Amino acid sequence: MGTDREDSAAHWRERAACLNTEDPDLFFPVGSGVLTFEQTNEAKAVCAHCPVMMQCLTWALRAGRVDGIWGGTTEIERRRMKRRHDQMVTG
Repeated sequence: MGTDREDSAAHWRERAACLNTEDPDLFFPVGSGVLTFEQTNEAKAVCAHCPVMMQCLTWALRAGRVDGIWGGTTEIERRRMKRRHDQMVTG
């Protein structure tokens, strides 16, 4: 059995703000039109008030999630973050 800290870290999803949304598809916008842009912004607004936003983003980056809004970021934003990180590591 893990420590309280480990147990709490492993269950970050249980505290995620997105669990309280009526439509989980909100976090998986499809397309590139105005409605997709609005949906993305609505999902990011939920993330902005989430107590585990950073844990979510860290998980998404480590897991290589390419779809959806995770930790308040889009697929494109996460790719940019990874690219910058890789450039810093390789110098």
